[in-house]
Order: sequence, then structure tokens, then C-alpha cells
Amino acid sequence: MLIRSTKVWSNSQFLPLTLEIKEGKIISIYDYNHFDTVDYDFENNRILPGFIDIHTHGAYGYDTNDATEDGLRNWIKNIPSEGVTSFLPTTITQTEEVLLKAVKNIANVYEAGYDGAEILGIHFEGPYLDAEKRGAQPLKCIQTPSIEQFKKFQQASNNLIKLITIACEKDIDYKLTKYLASQNIKVSLGHSAANYKESYLAFANGATSQTHVFNGMVGFHHRDGGQVGFALRSKDTYGEIICDGIHSTTDALNTYFNAKGRDHAIMITDSLCAKGCGRGSYVFGGENMEIYEDGSAHRDDGRLAGSTLRVIDGLRILIEEALIPIDSAINSCTKNPAEMLGFGDKKGKLKVGYDADFVVINSDYEILNTFTRGKLAYSNKIGE
Repeated sequence: MLIRSTKVWSNSQFLPLTLEIKEGKIISIYDYNHFDTVDYDFENNRILPGFIDIHTHGAYGYDTNDATEDGLRNWIKNIPSEGVTSFLPTTITQTEEVLLKAVKNIANVYEAGYDGAEILGIHFEGPYLDAEKRGAQPLKCIQTPSIEQFKKFQQASNNLIKLITIACEKDIDYKLTKYLASQNIKVSLGHSAANYKESYLAFANGATSQTHVFNGMVGFHHRDGGQVGFALRSKDTYGEIICDGIHSTTDALNTYFNAKGRDHAIMITDSLCAKGCGRGSYVFGGENMEIYEDGSAHRDDGRLAGSTLRVIDGLRILIEEALIPIDSAINSCTKNPAEMLGFGDKKGKLKVGYDADFVVINSDYEILNTFTRGKLAYSNKIGE
């Protein structure tokens, strides 16, 4: 299959190229005019690497903790409509029984096969969090970090847990953190009351990333930088950030990306089951929440509880409103999450040997087509 555009994202710029795809891989790249005819000519529309969302709890009325195969399959099928080609279904803190069922459900669907975006693994958010920084996570279900308990979750998931959010300062002698690092499971410091010193000790003992920077963590102070200070100071560690302009203002997004650089900031949606469902009342993590007119989600006590953000909208906010350099913005939802998770040799770039995951957008940030492993997973009629 041959696909071309005058604006293919390659080597941090838009170039006139033709991609040759076979068996789900990019096998050759040519100049735009190399062939007289191709299978798809997207002309001046832009082709980007497929988006990767490593922190998303659900959408279309489904939450990861619901643990129903039909709900998960519907999510997988529809998420390419926002340009996502790979993702990590993300749990929220709950009882051991609920979490075991949730990860087992993902494993069942993964092993049976499915259509749509690719499951790269599971993001296990909680239950090993700080009570005061728990955000929307239910207090009664927060646990002390435990290697033995985590082994139960990983066994139930058939080793699909690839990323876990932990308040590492609660992990005595960093035992769980070190164990996870030894198993190549990425540890993200989050929902944590760690100060600056505790933050860098977490990374020294195996952490790789920070969960939704600015939210659920200790803010910056000039006498102790806290986790925010660490995020801004440490250039070679990864950090997620919710790019909806609500959890973090566009000014905060600009500050973070300019401090972090182009290779370590990771856009996430932190989306909830209400994404794609409109305003109304929903249940998340066993508790009530309300979706406001701006798309933000709030608990009964007014606390923010995740978002309804689409990745393509986050990209537009970063470039057009936060005024982030385009390469930094694109990297944040393609190359950077792929490399943080260890998939940087096959995901996140339009390059020979990589999976043929890509999204076609127009100048208004509308998704025209999404391809996963070379297969058309979504098509918008305006792009035909």
C-alpha cells in the first residue's frame, strides 16, 4: 500500500513523502512524486505518527474498572476517532477484588483479539498513593505499597501492567519501586506528598516518570521546589501532563514544556468514562461526579476528577493556545510516550521498520483518517 502527502511529519518537519506499507510496517519511504499513482493521496493534509495515550481511564460510558469485555472493545474501536492508535487502559484505586477483575478483563480481550487501537499494556494508577494527595481516588481503598499484593495484580493481568503510579515516599526502603524497575515495569511518581529531596530519591531508586504534573503533587516553593520544582529542574526524566487548559492553564503548559524540553514531556488525557457522552452525572471510582459545560469532571466536593479531553484537542491547545513549539507538542503524544514505555524502536515515528500507525489531520485539527498497523481504523467523510 502506498500513501502520500505533501506534509508528512519526518525528522521534526513536514516533508512531501510517500510511505510504502506492507504487513503493518513502513517498509520504504520515497519522495512525494516517486509514483504516478498511489492508494491514498492526502495532498496537503498532514500525516502524523499515531497518538499514544498512556493515562486514560475510559470513554463512551465505559470505565476500565467496569471490567466488561463489550465496553472495552467499544472503547478500543472508537478511540481512533481522536487519532489514538495505541494506549494504556488505566485503573483507578479500588478494592483488590475490583482491580483484579479489571486487569483480568483487559488480559482476556488482549489475548482474544480486537479491532481498533492497540493495547500496549495497563497503567495501574493506585492503590499505593498518599491520602492527602489522592485527588479523586477513593480514600478507603488506598493501600501501603506491597510487592506480594502487586504480584497478584500482575499475575491476573498476564504481565500486562507496564506502568504504575505510586507515591514512592510511602514505599518503605523503595522495595516495591526497586522490584518494579527490575521487572521493567515503569514507575511514575504521583498522587504523592513527596518533597524535592524525596522526589529525586524516588528516581534514584527506579522511578521513570511523574503522573499528571502540577496535579496531585506538592507545588513549587522557593525554599523547597517540591515535585513541581523537580519536574521543571530535571531535564532527562519523563512527566505526564493533562493538556486540556483546565487541569493546567495554558500558561502553566507553556512553562512546563519550555522547562522540560522536546523529548520528555508526555501529553495525557486522564479521560473518564464520560468522554464522548456530554454533560451530566456519572460514577467514577465508585463515587459521583458531574461533567461541567467546559468538559471538566468534578466530585461532589468540587474536586477535579479527570477530563473528557481528546488527544487531537490537546495537540491543538498546545500549539495554538499554549504556543508550544510544534515538534515538542507532536513528540508529547507520539515519540515521547513510546520511548518512555520502551516501545521507541517501533512506535512514535514515521520511519522504515516502524509500525504503520498514523493519523491524517487537516489545518483545523480535524481527524480525517487513522491507520493502525496499516489498517484504516477511522475515516471521517470530510476527508474523502
